Amino acid sequence: MKITHVIITSIILVLLAGCGASQTPPTQTPMPPTPTLASPFPMTVQDSVGNQVTIKAEPQRIISLVPGHTETLYALGLGERVVGVTEYCNYPPEAQEKPKVGGFADVNMEQVVGLQPDLVLASTLHMAEIVPALQERGITVFVAEPDSVAKTLEMIATIGRITGQDQQAQTLVNQMQQRIDAVQAKIKDAPRPKIFWELGAELYTAGPGSFLDDLITLAGGENIAADAGTAWPQLSLEVIVLQDPDVVVLADHNYGETIETVKSRPGWDKLKAVQQGRVIELTNDDIVSRQGPRIVEGLEFLAQAFHPDLFN
Repeated sequence: MKITHVIITSIILVLLAGCGASQTPPTQTPMPPTPTLASPFPMTVQDSVGNQVTIKAEPQRIISLVPGHTETLYALGLGERVVGVTEYCNYPPEAQEKPKVGGFADVNMEQVVGLQPDLVLASTLHMAEIVPALQERGITVFVAEPDSVAKTLEMIATIGRITGQDQQAQTLVNQMQQRIDAVQAKIKDAPRPKIFWELGAELYTAGPGSFLDDLITLAGGENIAADAGTAWPQLSLEVIVLQDPDVVVLADHNYGETIETVKSRPGWDKLKAVQQGRVIELTNDDIVSRQGPRIVEGLEFLAQAFHPDLFN
């Protein structure tokens, strides 16, 4: 707005100069100064667990205790303000160069305090001990853990808002939503294959209310554990055989489970997914397990795996 004012003023001066010295310029009414946009800080926002969090000023020193939050910060152009991350924050690559403050739950409180953050992004995993301990030390903590893709977009928008990157966040969210909409348009009328999402060889899976259950549905699949009584149930082989999934997703591939190990399991040769060669080795589970900007990559990958005929 100020640049525009200067340009307009310059044009007026040029026009006046071109009128000749003998002419008396008309009386000019002074233009009012361009108003300066008011800072949105301080602001109070509600986090994922219902805490009312007051952000006093635009954060300049941010610590992320969650890999997905780290990815969000970098996607918003806030990498230089990140002063600490966890050992699991491996994306983008430059995040690995930041000081480490521990793992998921074993956060080093002294390191966190020593880095003098004005904002810490945490998850519900940290609610029992870490969050109260930081709050006692006067450190602002925002807990964010969305349980759906839609809430992930809301979370990104909120993180953008509390860090002074509201416009960047809205642009990112709009781009993500466009990719989500494109997937939805392709699978709109397609039949939904039944999906078994394996989290471990002990047959733990994703149930109702979990982030992964929402992701499976959004990718055009039908979760065979959708009616389980918990978000992270353990199924029996009998239940899996009875459900006879069309697709098996090995989210435990990085822990040694492969198509060949599945084929060698007693009774698994009866499954439709095994017989038709639709056992998917998830080589990069970060894109489906982290609630952050790359979740759209995970959605696109799964939609193509569930509906290969629609994406060729």
